[in-house]
Amino acid sequence: MSHHLDTPLASQTGQLFIDDLYVFAGADSTVFVMDVNSTITGAHAEPAFHPEGRYEFKVHADGADFEDLTYRLSFGEADSDGRQALQLHTLTGRDARDDSATGELVLEGRTGETATAPDTRLWAGRIADCFYIDLSLLGIINSAVNNGTAVDLSEWRPENAQNSFADTTVESIVLEVAHQHPQLKPGTRIGVWCATKLATDAGGWRQINRAGHPMMWPIFWPTDTEFTHPSNTRHPSEDFDADGAYTADLIAKTVAATGTCDDPQGYGRTVARKLFPDVLPYTVGTPATYSFATFNGRTPADNAPEAMLSLVVNTAVPSGLKPTTTKHLRDKNFPYVVPM
Repeated sequence: MSHHLDTPLASQTGQLFIDDLYVFAGADSTVFVMDVNSTITGAHAEPAFHPEGRYEFKVHADGADFEDLTYRLSFGEADSDGRQALQLHTLTGRDARDDSATGELVLEGRTGETATAPDTRLWAGRIADCFYIDLSLLGIINSAVNNGTAVDLSEWRPENAQNSFADTTVESIVLEVAHQHPQLKPGTRIGVWCATKLATDAGGWRQINRAGHPMMWPIFWPTDTEFTHPSNTRHPSEDFDADGAYTADLIAKTVAATGTCDDPQGYGRTVARKLFPDVLPYTVGTPATYSFATFNGRTPADNAPEAMLSLVVNTAVPSGLKPTTTKHLRDKNFPYVVPM
């Protein structure tokens, strides 16, 4: 699940390591963005996308347990200029959750260039990362959540916050689908997650990483630096049964110690239900926002870390950073990112 930080797994599969997922409204369209391979992992951030991997956007309709629309991207080997050929396939119905299904080829192109097809645009390449958080704040919340102790912000100075991700880059996939798409018409309630997969020697595919809500791994599994927890390899439909009680208990102990709720157990269960399955909700055609008020998609400007940290401990956790922190790293026009 979404995580920027260095781990042994990142050293093996940095190109398949998901950093962020965004879903928001474009120009009469829905925009899906997947960021991978952050340079915050240092030497483990290899250039380009993995030529033996798959990058998939998964779309569930109207609260369905399983996806019925998948956008699958694959990339060729990098040439002497670092560019890669790419292909985008769509898979629908049962095929959307079948690794052996071929799907329909929608478009072909190259990284660093816009590729177009009817009602579809795609751009993929290296960009400046617009994610922002001061990791020292995350450390404070991590300590409380994992130890079941009160959140102590007495020494936190929001006015001194610094973006720990300044000057970092990621590989980004930006997919824009027009509202004319029969499964993505305005008003349709969807749930979105993304996954990276790697070909196996046996001829199948292994799911390496997945992401829905931001900040899940660094909040709930920060000490699992080798990613031994099965969350990344399972399907979201299994999330609540597998981790609902564990997550609810972590939250309950933290809010009880902090004194922010009269019913810590009830609050913990409510938040676990809100976060699982780990799928990002969005109503097509509406303004996206990931905030205290609602989870409805997510834009690159949203202060998602502040919203998530505050939700988990049931009290305001001021990050000290605002959307203007990375305003220069976003664009109002396609591809909505700042290529490097």
